[in-house]
Amino acid sequence: MNIDQSIALMRTMLETAIFVAGPLLAAALVGGVVVGIIQTATQVNEMSVAFVVKASLVILVFIVAGTTIAEHSIRYARQSFTAIADVVD
Repeated sequence: MNIDQSIALMRTMLETAIFVAGPLLAAALVGGVVVGIIQTATQVNEMSVAFVVKASLVILVFIVAGTTIAEHSIRYARQSFTAIADVVD
């Protein structure tokens, strides 16, 4: 295995991590910001409200995009397992 192949493996790993975690983290971020703005406007600072909203959004995004995320993860796992022979040489 040469340097270019190693960089390609690392790049696909990082792309997969961003693709898998990105939508879930973005949903939690948007939910947290919206709840924070609403809590600031109403002066109700209850931590459980923010947690419930963020958890609900993450679950909703996972339900909606879960199959796509799983397919991408499985594709990466298969690619990694087939590349083991090249890495070991």
